[in-house]
Amino acid sequence: MWNNIKDIMKYTFSSLACLIGLAVFYFVFGFDFWTSIGLTVVMGAILFYLQSARGFSFPKKSKSKPTAIAKVSPTKEAFYLSKGLTKDQIAYFRNTLFQAKSNIQDIEYNFDQVSKLKAISIRNDTMDILKDFFKNIVEQPQRLHEVDKFLYTHLPNLKELTEKYIDIDGHVSKTKGTYAALEESARTIDEMCQLIAEDYVTFMSNDIKDLDIEMELAKQVLKRDNSSKDNENALDEEL
Repeated sequence: MWNNIKDIMKYTFSSLACLIGLAVFYFVFGFDFWTSIGLTVVMGAILFYLQSARGFSFPKKSKSKPTAIAKVSPTKEAFYLSKGLTKDQIAYFRNTLFQAKSNIQDIEYNFDQVSKLKAISIRNDTMDILKDFFKNIVEQPQRLHEVDKFLYTHLPNLKELTEKYIDIDGHVSKTKGTYAALEESARTIDEMCQLIAEDYVTFMSNDIKDLDIEMELAKQVLKRDNSSKDNENALDEEL
C-alpha cells in the first residue's frame, strides 16, 4: 500500500499532464494552493491506475552495479590456473563474464518493467536459466569457447530487444503500427529466450555421461526449482 502511494506521488509530480493540471487548477480555476495540490494528486492517482491497468509498471530503481571488475582473489586465481588457463586467459575470461553479468542484471531489470515481458520470462524460465548458465560457466572456465554465441550474440541481443520494447511501450500515444511493432518485438524476444534455453541445454548436455539427456535435464530443472533461493544469488559467484 505504502509503495503504491509513493509510486503515485512520483508519477504525479513527474508527469507533464499532472503539472499542467496543477497550473490549471491554481491559475485558471482559482483554487488555493493546497486544494490544487490535492486535486493534482487525485488526477495523478487516476492516470497512474489507468496506465497500470494497461500493463504499465512504474520503473524501479536498478540495483547499483560495480563499474569495474575487482582484482582476482588468490583462491580464485589458483582455481583458474588449475583449469589450465594462463594469466592472460584469466583476465579475458573474467572481463567477459563481468560483462555477461551486467547484461543479465539489465535483462532482469527490463523484464520487471512490463507485464508482457515478465510473462515471457516466466513462460521460458529465462532468468533461472540465465543465472544457472552463468554459474556453470564460471565453474568451467575452460569451456568458454563453447558459449561464444550465447555470450556475444544471444545475451546482448536479448538485452537490446527488451530495451527497445520498453522504449516503444512507453510511447504516450500508440497507433495501430505501434501495437503491431510491440507484438512483433514480443515474438522476437520470446524466440530469443528459446534460443538461450537451447544454448543452456547444449552446454549442460555435454556434461552428461551414460544417462538419458532429457532425464538429466529434467533433474536439473527440478534442482533449480528446489533451490530457487540459491539462484537468486547465482550472479554473486566470485569471478
